[in-house]
Amino acid sequence: MGIGFDELEQEVPGLRFSALAVDVDSGETVFRHRPDEELNTASVGKVFLLHRLLTEVDEGTRSLEERVTRRPVEWMDNSGLWYLLQADTLSLYDVAALIGAVSDNAATNTLGRVIGLPVVQQHTRALGYERSGLDDIVRWPLPPGAPRTLSHATAEELVRFVTRTATAADLSASSADTLQRWLGAGMDLSMVAAAFGLDPLAHYYFDRDVWLWNKTGTISTVRADTGLVMSPDRRLAYAVLANWPRGVDARDRVLAVMRAAGDELRAHLAR
Repeated sequence: MGIGFDELEQEVPGLRFSALAVDVDSGETVFRHRPDEELNTASVGKVFLLHRLLTEVDEGTRSLEERVTRRPVEWMDNSGLWYLLQADTLSLYDVAALIGAVSDNAATNTLGRVIGLPVVQQHTRALGYERSGLDDIVRWPLPPGAPRTLSHATAEELVRFVTRTATAADLSASSADTLQRWLGAGMDLSMVAAAFGLDPLAHYYFDRDVWLWNKTGTISTVRADTGLVMSPDRRLAYAVLANWPRGVDARDRVLAVMRAAGDELRAHLAR
């Protein structure tokens, strides 16, 4: 039985998937479906902000111990934890950890101001990601003229990003490890990662011979999940992105297909 990307696209008008999974070390393709389709990825693009921060650390122009204070305009609730915390000042390390663990919107806005959104976007393009990027900080309601998406990407470019992070191709070994550690604290295992049955609060090291780090994106018309899943013998980089029109009830069926993609990854790891 296949994963079901084509079948569900045919059933749900306007639904689009972009998906790809590859073996990091052998280059073998595990699955693929329109990997070059550019889609809205909600919060997934926050990984490019974290990558730029660590690039500046590697260049010696930034320290993760630097402390920053959020401004009232940067406060955002919903996704995250900082809006519930009393502390207004945190280290850059802690701000980034909140983004990796809970996709923190307030932390994203503060770090976006410190680094500069145009700097992040230029950095992303310089790395060769021409159809993926962080489009804006987190705003609600969206003001006139603001980008309509927080981020966008293709599955192919996200898999390339995951692969290059796993192999420390663009960061120092220590910074690549730090980025994976932040993303390894991610608590959203509702999509592709649901197939692995891991503890959502503690799954960075091997559990059931599976080690996972990932970043997800969620709004009412988007589900997106990209990351690395490992066994003691294999490393698989994956991205599964789904968009559908407003007013269409597709969420549960999309999540079922995303889990099926995770089942395929799990089966491949067990070979």
